[in-house]
Amino acid sequence: MLKSADTGLRAVPFPMDDPERVPAQRYYDPEFYQMELDHFWPHVWQMACRLEQIPDEGDWIEYSNVGKSIIIVNTGAGGIKAYHNACRHRGVPIAGMPKAGELGTADHGNCKQSGFVCPFHGWRFDMHGENTLVYGKQLFSEHQLQHADLNLVPCRTEIAIGAVWINFDNEAPSVRDSIGPLIDRLEAHNVHKLRTEWCFGTVLPANWKLAMEAFMEGYHVMKTHPQLYAATGNMYDDRYGSGHKRDPNEDAHVRKASAGATLREALDAQMLSMELLSEGMAGMLHAKEVEIARGLLNVEGLPEDVGQAIPMWYGMVANEITKQLQARGEPVPNLCEVMVSDPVNAVEFLFPHYFLLPYFSSYSAYRIRPLGPESCFFEIYSLTMFPEGEEPEPVMGATVLPYDSAEFPPIPRQDYSNIPINQIGLHAKGFEFMRLSKDVEGMISNYQRILDGYLAGVPQEKLAKANQLLGGNFDGKIHEFDF
Repeated sequence: MLKSADTGLRAVPFPMDDPERVPAQRYYDPEFYQMELDHFWPHVWQMACRLEQIPDEGDWIEYSNVGKSIIIVNTGAGGIKAYHNACRHRGVPIAGMPKAGELGTADHGNCKQSGFVCPFHGWRFDMHGENTLVYGKQLFSEHQLQHADLNLVPCRTEIAIGAVWINFDNEAPSVRDSIGPLIDRLEAHNVHKLRTEWCFGTVLPANWKLAMEAFMEGYHVMKTHPQLYAATGNMYDDRYGSGHKRDPNEDAHVRKASAGATLREALDAQMLSMELLSEGMAGMLHAKEVEIARGLLNVEGLPEDVGQAIPMWYGMVANEITKQLQARGEPVPNLCEVMVSDPVNAVEFLFPHYFLLPYFSSYSAYRIRPLGPESCFFEIYSLTMFPEGEEPEPVMGATVLPYDSAEFPPIPRQDYSNIPINQIGLHAKGFEFMRLSKDVEGMISNYQRILDGYLAGVPQEKLAKANQLLGGNFDGKIHEFDF
């Protein structure tokens, strides 16, 4: 249990004293948000960019979050490096930053020949961060011109799952030690070989944590995503609604997915569920995978018992996806093998702000960045594989839409309809805390209490150990931590 400041740790406002209750003020209180800026974001690994965005020597891209701007550069043989985006003269950013109304745009370019030039007084820096020109050098005192002191300030970087991660804390455990075995499991699925098809972004009028928590459990599907529930509601009822009785007269799809359905009806329901998950989301369940699955709807040799037949059919689909996509030259692993050796959940959360949503070989991804106590920027990626040499041009930024835009895919559009009103409801008189299920909303409690650990100043080795328990924790239970 976290201790008070007089025992060596900082006092945390509105702490998670009860793991099953989240105080409402954590989502809007300015003091709490400021503590996040001061004691949380400076010490965590942030997914800053995808490697495909900086494929060649000299390629660079800017990443910004909570008022900090970082330049990530491919230096060729020198590897990936990152620098704080501030000229050593008077602190002017040497690479562009998003302007008002341009959220989602990431300034980028190639600095192999030109380097970086400060737009204020023309000081120059090369791709290794070294200062190469001080205009009017004779105007400065000697002690102002120590070469090492003029170089750009480096920012710590590491590479995992096809992305560049940055951390402002040079003493923090590595990204692999922080996230844990989940990284190895994801890379066994060749996640690092995925490429971005598209990226959409939006500003949500909600706290960044609230926006994330909508994707930490499937308990909301019954009401928020009725089309998914209509297709395979028994699956959701078995998990969340034990004893819940569905009205078989309410919808034809409900009848097909109800207990006692024939094998044909069950397969049709599974196919419908796949189509709905794929609709507009692309990577979550890619159209090419749905097409392959549809080709196996009339496969022979399945047992008549639905409970045995459906898992067998999914194995056949995974095997056929592997064979067909590998034949096209895509770097798909043997899905049947890695699903057993390195299982991943339907949603995997990579603390503190990145999600991957796997199904077969393609993925959706979410990245969330705070804009203030009650505002955040939310990005959705569609990720899939391509044959070597046929990869598309990298997507360098998000297409930004209003959060209620009809252009968003149906599933996130439904989620976005809840999140802003959830933020409003937290201010209701008498609403003191969120009431979590100990069995399926545990991830919300777990990451919130890890957040408290950062705010209080718990040793990062302990926090990394706790962080590792978030892998596979979707729809999971509340964990006990030793802090």
